[in-house]
Amino acid sequence: MDSLFIPTLETERLWLRPLCAGDVDDYAALHADPEVMHHLGGTWDRGRSWCHLGYSLGHWQLRGAGMWAVEHKETAAFVGVVGFFEPEGWPGFELAGRLARRWWRQGYASEAARAALDQAFTVWKKDRVISLVHPENRASVRLVERIGESLLDRIEHLGREMLCYGLDSRG
Repeated sequence: MDSLFIPTLETERLWLRPLCAGDVDDYAALHADPEVMHHLGGTWDRGRSWCHLGYSLGHWQLRGAGMWAVEHKETAAFVGVVGFFEPEGWPGFELAGRLARRWWRQGYASEAARAALDQAFTVWKKDRVISLVHPENRASVRLVERIGESLLDRIEHLGREMLCYGLDSRG
C-alpha cells in the first residue's frame, strides 16, 4: 500500500472515522480504565496508549485495514474504537474493539461492529473474520454471537487461552 487511506463509515448513530492526534486524551483514558481493560491484560499508561495509537495507524499503512475511532454523531463524543488487526503471526483477520464505559449496554458496540463487518466482506472481500475473546468476558461473547459469529476453537494466544469466534463471508 503506497498511501494511507482510511475510509469513514456511517451508521445510524455513529461515525467510524480515522484515529487522529486529537484522540490521544480519550484513547489514553479508555485504556486507563480498569473495567474496560479487565479482560485485556490490564490498564495502560499514557505512553503505551500513545504508542498503540501509532501502531493502529501503522496497521492501516501495512495491511490496508485497522481500527477506527467510534464517534457519537449527535455529540461528537469519542465512544471507543473498533476495527481490525492482523499483524504478523495473528490467527486471522480479527474484528476487535472497546468502548468507554459510559457507552456500554446501548447497542453501540454491535452497531459499530456490523458496519466494520460490512466493510470487510463487501468492500475488502474478506472470506472470514475472527474475534478473539477471553473466556470470562461474557459481554464480548454475547456481542460476537449477536453479530453472527460462531465459536470455532479455543486457542492459546500470546500466552493466554482465548475463544476464537468467526464469521465467513456470505458471498
